[in-house]
Amino acid sequence: MRYAPYLDVATEPHVIVDGAPTAATVLTLSHWPHLAVPAGLEADLSAEMAFGYLQRPDLHGRAEVVSNNHFDQDGLVAVFALVDPSAALARRDLLVDVAAAGDFATYRWRDAARVSMTIAAFADPVGSPLGPAPADYDEWAAVLYEELLGRLGEICDHPDRYRHLWADEDATLAESERLISSGAVRIDEVPDLDLSVVNVPDHAPRTGGHRFASQRVGGLHPMAVHNATRCLSILSIRGGALEFAYRYESWVQYRSVRPRPRADLGPLAAQLSAAETSGGRWIFEGVGALIPRLYLADAEESTLPAARFRSMLEAYLGSAPPGWDPYTVV
Repeated sequence: MRYAPYLDVATEPHVIVDGAPTAATVLTLSHWPHLAVPAGLEADLSAEMAFGYLQRPDLHGRAEVVSNNHFDQDGLVAVFALVDPSAALARRDLLVDVAAAGDFATYRWRDAARVSMTIAAFADPVGSPLGPAPADYDEWAAVLYEELLGRLGEICDHPDRYRHLWADEDATLAESERLISSGAVRIDEVPDLDLSVVNVPDHAPRTGGHRFASQRVGGLHPMAVHNATRCLSILSIRGGALEFAYRYESWVQYRSVRPRPRADLGPLAAQLSAAETSGGRWIFEGVGALIPRLYLADAEESTLPAARFRSMLEAYLGSAPPGWDPYTVV
């Protein structure tokens, strides 16, 4: 198949990977919520669905074009599998791990983490080696696909050639992993709530790492945390700095396990705000956000003791009704 930008396929029969279909879409290979999944191709990652599609000639219709409405590692790998199947299949395991590093911040092989970091560096709208991003996102996504589809094989085979793009982030990942393995960072799991409580010392890294293509999060590197726990919600405690977040796995139609449904934490945010004494406001980014956070605004640290915050959070999670169901097709 050939890649075409999302806005250019509105009337041409095409396959969509890792995103939302259009009126002219003849097949969708996406783990996104609320989308119908072809029977037998269900998988955690859209990239895995794309590789499965290569083995399903009964699904190959009249479309000769593949597209996606956004750029990230999972989408890039999925498109690559369809436009260059031989090259993709030769690197299948590594490429699936690259997609997981981008979407779920997990990895099995360090080279996959570094490839994901490299892709994120290219997608950085300010610091990209390709130059500043245009104002139009669809134009930028098309530039990234057209450039990186031609580079992906080389990046996978020779990640050291791109060390200048991943070295700093890789150092943060290494230090984060060292602190976790040494016990300096303590992780307590609450399996019934699918919750990990990450207790972080003040001297731990604050620079974090990439999420998806161009997003970044602070604190410990997310890959270090996510590789250390299977729980799909994370409470981070660093002194009085408290933050909760749902992982991306609970937004998509995840298949290897069925995540505990997300709860709408808006009412809890209101309760927490009322309990603050310094004017800080708790904000929940919404149950349908990709990786929604519950965080404090207008103050650097909470006046609530961490133990009280944790108790309020656990009580709410234990009683709140499900607020998100990605598996219902609409």
